[in-house]
Amino acid sequence: MLKIMIIKATRYRQLFFLALAICSSNLLFAQVDNQEWKQASASSEAYSKSRRKNTVPPYGLVKVKAMIAGTKSSGGDNDVYFTVMSPKNYQSLSLREKFTYHMIHAEVESQNCDVSAPILDEDLKVFGTLPDAFDEKSWSERQLNFLISNRDSVLALISESVNRSKRVGLNYKIAIEHVNGWEIIPLLIRTYKIDRKDHDILTVLIQLMKKNDYQPFMTSASYVKLYGAKSTDRSFIDFNQANEDLILSRAEAFYNGRKK
Repeated sequence: MLKIMIIKATRYRQLFFLALAICSSNLLFAQVDNQEWKQASASSEAYSKSRRKNTVPPYGLVKVKAMIAGTKSSGGDNDVYFTVMSPKNYQSLSLREKFTYHMIHAEVESQNCDVSAPILDEDLKVFGTLPDAFDEKSWSERQLNFLISNRDSVLALISESVNRSKRVGLNYKIAIEHVNGWEIIPLLIRTYKIDRKDHDILTVLIQLMKKNDYQPFMTSASYVKLYGAKSTDRSFIDFNQANEDLILSRAEAFYNGRKK
């Protein structure tokens, strides 16, 4: 019996390393075939890491983390996996605790071994879209529906957190976009102006203007470059004083016109 178990374990290890080798070889060939693959600078890599940081809400954090740890994953189609808290446990959470759950845990996971080439000079660009907040994971329909159904509370909790920490985590940015949180544009602008280093706050302002069909932006050259026919999820405009001023002034005008 022990011999059979050892043979099986050896076989599983062989299969694992074979899969790892396939992924590595695919990545190697991709790098060789892609002549654009270059190593990003230290400043670009540091910025890339910083812009992918989420904010962890404090509401019932220990309790929520423990419940997540006790949640089992289940498989789906096309290498999609779900780690979903049971309805009973989920309903036992307060609204604030549910907010924490959604901000630190994405219920849907898709696995692949593709690796994208690094973005060069990432710190010198303003992108049209945000990066993924949870790597290969994403919010489920239940989670997205929670954000919409509790829109005012979600924006209030985000505002409370941002006012306290003076930063907007990537998960918060994506939530603001999803619920069309144009009401907190002044907070976003104030937070951005603290050090003017988080260019993804500018991306959120751009996305809010796009989501609300704000014509001065929709008819601009920036819109074409970011979202036109030739755009990709990596499309950007240069980060410079002129573009920064234009984004902020347009966002302020959009907000002032919307709140009337």
